[in-house]
Amino acid sequence: MNPPTVTPSQVRCALLLRDEIALLDLRHEAAYATGHPLFAASMAADRIALEAAARLPRKDVPVVVYDAGEGLVSGAADRLRALGYTDVRQLDGGLQAWRMAGYELFQDVNSYAKAFGELVESRRHTPSLPAEEVAALIASRANIAILDVRRFDEYATMNIPGSVSVPGAELVLRAGRAAPDRETTIIVNCAGRTRSIIGTQSLINAGVANKVRALRNGTIGWTLAGQDLEHGADRRGGIGLFEGAQTNAREVAYRAGVRHVGVAEATALEGQRNRTLYRFDVRASEDYAAGHIEGFRHYPGGQLVQEIDMAAPVRGARILLTDNMGVRADMTASWLAQMGWETYVLDGGYDRALEIGPPEVLPKPDPLHRYRRPYEGTDVDPGAMQAYLDWEYGLVEQLRRDATHGFFVI
Repeated sequence: MNPPTVTPSQVRCALLLRDEIALLDLRHEAAYATGHPLFAASMAADRIALEAAARLPRKDVPVVVYDAGEGLVSGAADRLRALGYTDVRQLDGGLQAWRMAGYELFQDVNSYAKAFGELVESRRHTPSLPAEEVAALIASRANIAILDVRRFDEYATMNIPGSVSVPGAELVLRAGRAAPDRETTIIVNCAGRTRSIIGTQSLINAGVANKVRALRNGTIGWTLAGQDLEHGADRRGGIGLFEGAQTNAREVAYRAGVRHVGVAEATALEGQRNRTLYRFDVRASEDYAAGHIEGFRHYPGGQLVQEIDMAAPVRGARILLTDNMGVRADMTASWLAQMGWETYVLDGGYDRALEIGPPEVLPKPDPLHRYRRPYEGTDVDPGAMQAYLDWEYGLVEQLRRDATHGFFVI
């Protein structure tokens, strides 16, 4: 049975009003990456049974599905209804109707997080250094610390020589150990731009005394500059707070509009069945496995900011974060709030019985249908890398044209 329809203008109105809505692109990720609305989330029709429970926790949330004419809508709607979702509609006319209405289509994956990162750089003038200058600093044995904010598996595949793995949300928690000398210049890198911009600005926002710079364009920029990468490194940054880090992180969250709640208040949030509440534990996986609060899904803070469309496809939902040390949750929450999310941080909750066990991991998509990021692996075409950078440079202007984002930058 075909689901009822909703027009592109009605979807856009819901986004502007911050109403809860899950706009789901039913195509495989590789097709999704060719163009989609800013807040559309990829959920391939054949993965609904695997992903829906984790990504769409409220069964009566408004869900709008679409494709680009492949005929995926009816079957996907049936699967969602069979899983108990009661408010499933289709985008009238599909992706073509969105385009014909004059609305923007965004390429790639995690597009709105990447667009937000570009907006942060443009508003805060986040400082950066080109690859050639960083290479010269390394060669001269300058007083620098290079911190790689990607996932550890990405770091181990290829990294800037001498760098240390400190995944995004861990930066403020570990920078004091990585660079105990205030005269050390901290250089933050990722694969491209977004995570290094957010990481660099996180340290600046949190008031670290060191000079902090992003490696401009990350490992892509490094490769395009003809510099060599290291492979198989396993250096990890240890915990060490710089002076004032904990207090400053909370102040950053406060300025962004994040609300802190106790256990009783969090329980009240969970009890409001008419709103979607995502609960994420933003610590490292080993911390989560050693003991976590029941009901919280593991998602490291840096990746949560980068992949928020994957983690929380219901735009307009609430997000509750937890972290036994506070810093990671505060810094992560500060960015999510600036991205337009109603965000809370749980204070406490670790003085009771905790669940023990590794994070739940969803099965990976078939490689044939997965979008190959232009910064993945070691055999990426330089032309594709440059085209990716050029696309990122244009995202701020595309955000302006789209006008649904609701982002702000503190």
